[in-house]
Amino acid sequence: KNMEDRNQTKYDKAMVNRLARATGHLKMVKQMVEDGRDCSEVLIQLAAVKSAVNGAGKEVLKQYMEECVEEELEFQDKEGLGKLKTGIDSFIK
Repeated sequence: KNMEDRNQTKYDKAMVNRLARATGHLKMVKQMVEDGRDCSEVLIQLAAVKSAVNGAGKEVLKQYMEECVEEELEFQDKEGLGKLKTGIDSFIK
């Protein structure tokens, strides 16, 4: 693979669905806040958003590990490995 091909990730339909679900939960939170809904209900929906986003992040990380890390190690791609470290740091904050 050339460098451009390696930077192209193919996400599956399940990833798109995960993000759609997270977006739907977040829209619901916004509507609940606008409607003045009970704080506990809002917090439950926020937890659902957080869970959906974390799940999507885990899947992206798994895909990255499967597709890219082996190549980056093989080709000693320090820039690619640096990007992975930065991404992990950002995700787990």
